[in-house]
Amino acid sequence: MLLLTRILLVFLSFPLLLSATPFHNSSLHLHAHPDPDSVAREVHRQVESSRRRALLAAGVKDQQCLTGNPIDDCWRCSGTDWRQDRQRLADCGIGFGRDAMGGKGGPIYVVTDPSDRDPVSPALGTLRYGVIQEGPLWITFAGDMTIHLNEELLVNSFKTIDGRGAVVHIAGGACITLQYVSNVIIHNVHVHHCVPAGEANVRSSPTHYGWRTQSDGDGISIYSGRKIWVDHCALSSCTDGLIDAIMGSTGITISNSFFSHHDEVMLLGHTDGYLPDSAMQVTIAFNRFGEQLVQRMPRCRRGYFHVVNNDFTSWEMYAIGGSANPTINSQGNRYIAPANPNAKEVTKRVETEENEWSGWNWRTEGDVMVNGAFFVPSGEGLDAKYAKAESVEPKSAALIDQLTLNAGVLGGPRDNGVGTAYSGVNYGGSAATADGGGGASGWGVGYGPLGMVFGSGAPPPSSRDSIVMITIALSASSLLVTTFFSLHRL
Repeated sequence: MLLLTRILLVFLSFPLLLSATPFHNSSLHLHAHPDPDSVAREVHRQVESSRRRALLAAGVKDQQCLTGNPIDDCWRCSGTDWRQDRQRLADCGIGFGRDAMGGKGGPIYVVTDPSDRDPVSPALGTLRYGVIQEGPLWITFAGDMTIHLNEELLVNSFKTIDGRGAVVHIAGGACITLQYVSNVIIHNVHVHHCVPAGEANVRSSPTHYGWRTQSDGDGISIYSGRKIWVDHCALSSCTDGLIDAIMGSTGITISNSFFSHHDEVMLLGHTDGYLPDSAMQVTIAFNRFGEQLVQRMPRCRRGYFHVVNNDFTSWEMYAIGGSANPTINSQGNRYIAPANPNAKEVTKRVETEENEWSGWNWRTEGDVMVNGAFFVPSGEGLDAKYAKAESVEPKSAALIDQLTLNAGVLGGPRDNGVGTAYSGVNYGGSAATADGGGGASGWGVGYGPLGMVFGSGAPPPSSRDSIVMITIALSASSLLVTTFFSLHRL
């Protein structure tokens, strides 16, 4: 009897132990970080460390790679040529998505064919063929190309889409979907003019395809995904959001990207009533929000959102919005308000009365306000705990310029507008050049001020790459035969 009493006491005390756990707005989610403020502090430490190295290197002869941007400095200043050590990028993430490994440790897969003729049986050499494979895979591009997707690109876990060395547009059709996957890196690609697709079968892995209903037309859609990192991309002009993360997604970093020409830029959170989104944790760092943007940079529900060192050059309605008690930590950003006197406020509490949102934790620290912009803090943002936000020196506008200097796709125009030479659709099976250069066959190499390859193409694939592609082809042939007979037995 005494033993039973002790057991009951242990179980009764268990909820009290849980309630004392320091999970901030996370509902004890398995994949949420228990101390998100510590992640925010680590981002600042990395920025400061990288900035100090850049200042120390300023007087060193021929030292050009250090910029003070901790992500770029990590992979560009490692002492090795990034073209020979592409996978170092996976070690350079920051914030909540810093653990996204992508295809690190896997073979290199080279996209040589921009077509997307069959979403159920994609051809070897296409982007779709690469992203559906099992296991880690690092995906690169043989040359400049525009990829028109007939259906959503369902990316499997442990994949890196690495556009460095080529001008790659995913445009004019369906775009990228990360659903129930983890460890994905999308780097240095243009994503624009995305439209709804669906009502069709689409393959998501070598052994599975299924019926897809109509998609929303997002540029990048994250659905119950985690450990996701989007870096150095240019996004614009999509039917719905440029980047949407919903249904319990978490562990996300969106960095060094350029957003333009769009209404509802970024939605983070499914609905006000969807409780699993309380565990959503997103870092938005070193991005530039450019021309003709209206709202949702981002629009948040529940969760914890660290918006740090971004450049908001304008907006038509508001920059950052939210509902359902999200925590928003805005630090070291530059907010440039539009001329409209009724749109100067950075923040918007969506369809919520002040007596409710006054307790939400929205804080501003070191932000630079330009042209009458103002941020309305609330909750802990007003408490003595964060009183330093009122006394800290604002981050220098020059520092923000430096940190966001290379936002967007490296080695070419950062925007997707005029000058990018969006070349439409090419089903010919060879790389379509975006600038009239040599494409996959020209192998001309040009170097911009960052040492990035751009213009007329990328270096030819190494013999190791060729061996890897042959190996993948042989493995895939065997797998397709197995899958064919398996399907016919159903």
